[in-house]
Amino acid sequence: MDLERIRRSVASTIEVLERVGEETAPIVEEVARVLAERVAAGAKILICGNGGSAADSQHVATELTVRFLADRPAIPALALTVDTSVLTAASNDLGFENVFARQVEALGAEGDVLLAISTSGTSPNVVRAVETARSRGLVTVGLTGESGGELAALADHCILAPSGHTPRIQEAHLVIEHLLCEALDDVWEGRAT
Repeated sequence: MDLERIRRSVASTIEVLERVGEETAPIVEEVARVLAERVAAGAKILICGNGGSAADSQHVATELTVRFLADRPAIPALALTVDTSVLTAASNDLGFENVFARQVEALGAEGDVLLAISTSGTSPNVVRAVETARSRGLVTVGLTGESGGELAALADHCILAPSGHTPRIQEAHLVIEHLLCEALDDVWEGRAT
């Protein structure tokens, strides 16, 4: 990789992140408000995704359960991507498309939140998890790329990272996830409602 390609990649990332700040900020603010309301009401946040989005699920759950920036009470958050026994049994017995839906069925309660992360918005197991969550009365939040895929129409709230290029979508997702974590920190510190 030469210097010019590195500069182009960084410039592309900056452009997408600027669009997050300009175009995506209102829906991020809306979702942050919903998360704050649900957490204040005693809800937990379930998070799922595949590959890099699975890693994001774990990252967000950790930031909420342990801490992001502020010392505040723990926020109940679970990554549905971490229990290898559940993942392999559900995949084997029920099919991989049901690996997250089964956990939503077991762990999700009415009023909880499912944060479903998919760069394409079309991952069958993520879509099935959202369908199950909606049928059980969970609030559903999709985090996708600019096309939105099936999640854009299915989730109660959907944040579309303004790119069609997977690495740029993933970079934008991390920033958006951190913004949501920061918003929840702010609620506990009394800076937001």
